[in-house]
Amino acid sequence: MITVRLKQIRHEADGIASFELAAPDGAPLPTSTAGAHVDLQLPGGLVRSYSLVNAPGETHRYVIAVYRDEGSRGGSSWMHQVPRVGDLLTVSEPRNNFPLAEQAANTVFIAGGIGITPIVAMATRMQQLGRPWRLHYAARSPAQAAFADALGALAAQPGCDLNLHFSTQQAGRLDVARIVHEAPDDAHLYCCGPAGMIEDFLKASASRRPEFVHCERFAATQEAATDGGFQVVLNRTGRSFDVLAGKTILDTLLDGGMEVQYACSQGVCGTCLTAVIEGEPDHRDEYLTAEERAANQSIMICCSGSRSRRLVLDL
Repeated sequence: MITVRLKQIRHEADGIASFELAAPDGAPLPTSTAGAHVDLQLPGGLVRSYSLVNAPGETHRYVIAVYRDEGSRGGSSWMHQVPRVGDLLTVSEPRNNFPLAEQAANTVFIAGGIGITPIVAMATRMQQLGRPWRLHYAARSPAQAAFADALGALAAQPGCDLNLHFSTQQAGRLDVARIVHEAPDDAHLYCCGPAGMIEDFLKASASRRPEFVHCERFAATQEAATDGGFQVVLNRTGRSFDVLAGKTILDTLLDGGMEVQYACSQGVCGTCLTAVIEGEPDHRDEYLTAEERAANQSIMICCSGSRSRRLVLDL
């Protein structure tokens, strides 16, 4: 984990603020790649993952953006109400679950709302490389379209295009299916946004090569497995734990005094990925691919359970 100082808070759009973070002593920060995120530690043991908006390769700062979600469980509300410039915060080193295919001949980005954050860094990187891209960015109104000016400047480069779609000015939602169907066969497609947009994107791109289809979710679409009724065995120590109704595997291990890595607690970020040695997981995450789930070789212990009475983990 890294201690950083909050250098600047900036209004980016209605309900969206960006936070610039730097090392207190001015030392270089670990470098990041396009699509990366950091985990920010919040009071009360909360950890939230935020995509990096700043240009990949920068080491003098990290920039994240946070949407104030009135229905949040504390993360976004705290960020918009409490931190002040000069405060010290703690973040992880950057990790990337949403990498950019930098050598792609064609790149199409689809973003909705705060889902624009990783896409800004991706578009910046493609501009650095001199490679073409097209971005379809949906927001409710111009006042809610964060980073639109910066993206417009990037799109002024040859071979780049920015399509802004405002639901208050245009009929209906962004036609994600049409965008996917019109994209070249060799295009790498990226989508980040609300759940409905992600579902439209995955449905429309189902016939495309999986390695050309990329998406990132901010929240789980399934309830965590809390039925309990199975035993978890830790292979490295031999300790076993009974997972009771109302508890996740992560809850059970933490209650038992085990130190395990976790962050989002929704199966989105990948921090708690754990190898499975024996047993059949009940997958509830948004991180593993369909092929990885079918292989039953790993599990996100924060949200997934077990279909077998006994689950042996590489812990």
